[in-house]
This record gives sequence, structure tokens and C-alpha cells, in this order.
Amino acid sequence: MSALFSPITFGQTTLANRIIVAPMCMYSAENGIVQPWHEQHYATLAQSGAGLLIVEASAVAPEGRISYADAGIWNQECQDAWQQVVSHVSRYSATPMIMQLGHAGRKASTSKPWEGGKPIAADQPNGWQTVAPSESTFAATDPTPNALSLEDIERVINEFVAGALRAQAAGFQGIEIHAAHGYLLHQFLSPISNQREDEFGGSLENRMRLVLQVFEAIKAAVPSSFMVGIRISATDWVEGGWDTEQSIALAKILDTKGCHYIHVSSSGLSAQQQLKVGPNYQVPFAEQIKAQVTMPVIAVGLITDPHQAEEIVQQGQADAIGLARGLLYNPRWPWHAAAELGDTIAVSPQYLRCQPHGLASLFKSA
Repeated sequence: MSALFSPITFGQTTLANRIIVAPMCMYSAENGIVQPWHEQHYATLAQSGAGLLIVEASAVAPEGRISYADAGIWNQECQDAWQQVVSHVSRYSATPMIMQLGHAGRKASTSKPWEGGKPIAADQPNGWQTVAPSESTFAATDPTPNALSLEDIERVINEFVAGALRAQAAGFQGIEIHAAHGYLLHQFLSPISNQREDEFGGSLENRMRLVLQVFEAIKAAVPSSFMVGIRISATDWVEGGWDTEQSIALAKILDTKGCHYIHVSSSGLSAQQQLKVGPNYQVPFAEQIKAQVTMPVIAVGLITDPHQAEEIVQQGQADAIGLARGLLYNPRWPWHAAAELGDTIAVSPQYLRCQPHGLASLFKSA
């Protein structure tokens, strides 16, 4: 058996293999409510054979949406719509599904990517007032966010907990806390965006406080069988910003508190970021964190070839591989990876007869 197709356990959930469908926003919800599009989309991804499906960032509050077309999980209507998606998908697939919980902070109130993805001012249609740790912006031309008060921060923590409970009620098997890509929790972590002078700003301990309080509050509210993981940006790619050393410090604390996995990405916090993009460009961050924690580590970022993914897992650089755009382009990537690596993969019985000639042992019935 290949390393990539060996089972792995996140919390109390055992995954059939180490291929993870990373969360990808679809910008296709209405007032936070997912639509029939999402049923079709996630049903397709669930048939990929991946070990875990993480659905798109769902905002814990209306003002936490990246765009006006983002999915939400802040009220009963949002929960009911997501429950319909989970019910539809799980009727035909055993792939575990979890939800990414997010709040965009100062990067909220934008248009859809194919409409330009630009910030929309609060006084314009589909726009609203954004919030952040401090009154600083991602780019110089962005609308200024309101700095959150201590009372506001307490409300945000409660919104994350409520979102986790709604995700559980909707049928998801866990959640991923979105603390990456320059959104609100990442904004608190980074000294670039966090200029607070209270207990949530300044020192590393203070800047980590909100992320840790959100994590602890969710863990206290959900059953032990409910998966609780986190996604972080390991570095801002900006001098003086959030970096790998600080990410390791955060990961080690989360590890002691029972985090079920950490999903390691990077960037998204500042328009000044200087990325060095190429195959495996984020894998070293995952590798450095993995060396310091016991929880599983997911690597992501321009991992496109099955042998490339296999080598990362086999060499112990990460425990699992997250795929996003690659699965949008090729939703059967795990099938092809199994064929490339000489392994087997479980598929729905309706698809068994499509097995390529000469690969008689590739498929097994799910």
C-alpha cells in the first residue's frame, strides 16, 4: 500500500486515505444560504474518493462573509440549507464532511472574484461596514474597518461556538477553524494587522489569545467525537509579520489542547506579501510544524502530481495532502492517483464498470 492511500485518524474519525478536499469558496449562496449548486458541487467532490471533504468557509456572522455571495452558518435558515446538502451528499457517499468556520474581518464586503473581487464600501449595494483588530486595512485603498471592542470580541467567540453547534446539527462530522489567509483570526495573530494595546494585542501570547479562546470554547461545546481542526497561514511573507516560528508556538499550544489536525497554508494578510511560488512551496512550513506536534499535519499548495504527494507523505513532511483547485479541474484526481501509485480506492458501485483495462485491482466498492 502507498503512504498516500493508507488510513489516518483525525480525532476519533478514521479516514480511508490521506487526500483532503481543501475548502474552496463558491460565491454562490444567497443571503448566506447555500443553493442547489452546492448539492451538485459537493456530491461531485464526495465521489472523488478523497479521505475527507472540507466544505467552503461559512461565515459565523453576516458581516463575516468575504463577499455578499458567501455561505453562512449564522442562523436556522443557513443550518437547514446546509443540512439538505449534507443529507443529499451522504446518501450516496461515505466520505466524511466537515465545515470550515470563518470570519473575514477587514477582508469582508467584496464582490465575487469573477466580478473583480474588489472591496465594496459600506454605503454601496452589497456592501457593509467591516471589522478588524485595529483600524488598519489590507491595501491602502480599502475601506477602513472598525476596531472590535472587548464586547465585540466576546460576541465573535460566541458566534464561532454557535456556528460549530449549527454545523454539528446540520450533520457535519466536524469543523475547521479558519485562522489563515488574512481573515479575522489571522488578523489578530499578525503584528501587521493587530496594533491593539489591550490583552488581545502586542505580545505573541496576546495576539494568539482570540484563536485559542475560539478553539477552547468550541471544544468545550461539542462532543469529543466531533472533529475540531484549524487552518493557519504559516507566514505572511512580509518582514516583521506572522512567521513560521510564531506558527510553531501556536501549533504546540493547540496540540496540547487536543486539536485534531492543523492545515498549513500561508499568506493573505498583506498586499505587501512577497511569495515565492512553485511546486511544494508551502510544504516546508508543514514539515517544520510536524516536527513539533503530535497531531496530524496537512500540507497544501501546488501539489498536483500523485508521486509528488506520495513522496511528501512517505518522507514524513506531512501526514496528509490538501487539494483544492486541482480537484476543481479534475474531480477524479484520487482515482488517477491510485492508478499511478498501484493502489486501490473505494468508489460507488455505480462506477465500478468504468475501471480502465489492465487495472483490474484499482477499484473496490464503497
